[in-house]
Amino acid sequence: MQNIVKKEGFDFAFDANACGSCNGACCRGESGYVWVNGAEIKAISSYLDIDSDEFIKKYLKKEGYRYTLKELKINDEYQCVFFDEKVGCEIYPVRPAQCREFPFWQRYRDKKNLSEVCRECKGILPL
Repeated sequence: MQNIVKKEGFDFAFDANACGSCNGACCRGESGYVWVNGAEIKAISSYLDIDSDEFIKKYLKKEGYRYTLKELKINDEYQCVFFDEKVGCEIYPVRPAQCREFPFWQRYRDKKNLSEVCRECKGILPL
């Protein structure tokens, strides 16, 4: 069954079925930031059944005035602290908006960045 997603302003579609075969390519690779806001901190900490302060100390890093999920360096790449190769995203139902919106990020509206997202995501279908 096809699960093709299209969004206005993007020169590609996304086949969500590809997520099952990519081994978390969007959750691992180069170092980066996955920003979380107050509502997301509450939702994730509740999902993990820990209080927000413990969640912040254990899983977040402060960058300027914002929080980002921590990364783990494994071999020569970085991966999200909540990514597990065997099960995928351990917080999938409450993952941050940045994760839910991938690959439809603002930077990928620009055609010059299309090759970047195509390399990163097997589900990209150029239009």
